[in-house]
Amino acid sequence: MDRRSERHESTKREIVHAAWALAAERGLAAWSLRDVAEAVGMRAPSLYVYFDSKGALYDAMFADGYRAFLARIEATPPEQDARAMLGRAAHVFFDFCVADPARYQLLFQRTVPGFVPSPASYALAGTALDLLVDVLRDAGVAEQREVDLWTAVLTGLTSQQISNDPSGDRWAQLVDDAVEIFLGAVASRNRSRDAQPRVK
Repeated sequence: MDRRSERHESTKREIVHAAWALAAERGLAAWSLRDVAEAVGMRAPSLYVYFDSKGALYDAMFADGYRAFLARIEATPPEQDARAMLGRAAHVFFDFCVADPARYQLLFQRTVPGFVPSPASYALAGTALDLLVDVLRDAGVAEQREVDLWTAVLTGLTSQQISNDPSGDRWAQLVDDAVEIFLGAVASRNRSRDAQPRVK
């Protein structure tokens, strides 16, 4: 990459960083491209050289958020026991989300009307989901409906924590309980299914 390209990418990162700061301060939708331009010390028309719309900037933020999430996953030490690893994965997700509510909203909720991530950005979300499915499978979770239930439970706990006790740990204390209840229900279902007589 030549110097001009490096400067261009560096400026894009600075713009994304400024947008995240504004989102944390005002909320995801309560800022404009003009606000971002002012935050990075440029005139609004110059910003369009880097992002031609607010949607394009949201897309860059979406990708940036998922890259941060994947980096957090990569840095997480593995557990020898599959159930313990699932518990750790639950805490990694929960802690990552509550640390930045605006990022959680953009990545895991449809907070911005009309925003749809680009295929390249959404592929990062797919990678994160694939990693989760691998951890779930190792813990004995195989059905799609069970994967859906897991994501619903974890995002529900996260939303409750952010909405109702943002500076506390009321719902954080429930993460381990949720993991145990979930795995217990899956194990019970698996036992019931295995006990069913097989038709020859």
